[in-house]
Amino acid sequence: QVTVRDALNQALDEELERDERVFLLGEEVAQYDGAYKISRGLWKKYGDKRVIDTPISEMGFTGIAVGAAMVWLRPVCEFMTFNFSMQAIDQVINSAAKTCYMSAGSIAVPIVFRGPNGASAGVAAQHSQCFAAWYGHCPGLKVVSPWSSEDAKGLLKASIRDDNPVVMLENELLYGVPFEMSEQAQSKDFVVPIGKAKIERQGTHVTLVSHSRPVGHCLEAAAVLAKEGVECEVINLRTIRPMDIETVEASVVKTNHLVTVEGGWPQFGVGAEICARIMEGSAFNYLDAPAVRVTGADVPMPYAKILEDNCLPQVKDIIFAVKKALNI
Repeated sequence: QVTVRDALNQALDEELERDERVFLLGEEVAQYDGAYKISRGLWKKYGDKRVIDTPISEMGFTGIAVGAAMVWLRPVCEFMTFNFSMQAIDQVINSAAKTCYMSAGSIAVPIVFRGPNGASAGVAAQHSQCFAAWYGHCPGLKVVSPWSSEDAKGLLKASIRDDNPVVMLENELLYGVPFEMSEQAQSKDFVVPIGKAKIERQGTHVTLVSHSRPVGHCLEAAAVLAKEGVECEVINLRTIRPMDIETVEASVVKTNHLVTVEGGWPQFGVGAEICARIMEGSAFNYLDAPAVRVTGADVPMPYAKILEDNCLPQVKDIIFAVKKALNI
């Protein structure tokens, strides 16, 4: 078993060793070993030029990273939380995402923006929003959202090797969670292809589509529902953009029901996009009931724990949504 934190550390270590153009920068990533210890040991191993502590100035160090990517270095830019990427959104969207298109393909921007995304615990409204829909909205970016340790390692390695800007949305509450990792997943050549979802559990009655931490909630709900004779197919999106809608469509054709689950807000969310894509495609004809969305509450995140819990999708909410979709 390997924690998500260690899987990310492995990926960074292997890619720094594999390609001397790769470097990591961000707040406290070097001497302190990272705010979440993701970069533990890397500064001592690779030195000041490869693992760089920055001032608390997201706009500044993101601009430095984007400029470095334009001259074919491969920066990994860590935000202490993606909420702070708002300080640098001009660099992420206007500089990184659009440059390849605006230069007619002559300037690639091989950069990874990574850090914790969505709600943590007790950090209130300004540190708790999910940016999957925000960044998934923007052409020119690839957006990945891992759940397991295998996802985290494979997607980070694939993102570093990609010639496009990639936003990697991790989850702070998953960092310390251990997952089984196969021998193959622990090899230095292991990557998870960007743009490919994974079916975490096979089922026949309803399709549950999720990403990041709620994937675990979906699997828990599926285990409870299985005792009542309801078999859920659980799909871990892994990538928000480009979205693997084909895997979702194939599942809906099989189960005839769809429930989407996410920690973000409902309006213009990831679930809304999935529902729209299913409605516009051939799988719509196989739906026996309207699709149901399970999302975070449509409010800024409260600080109080009991309110925070009620603002985020829980296992009971997923079970309720499945029963609503199946009319049971």
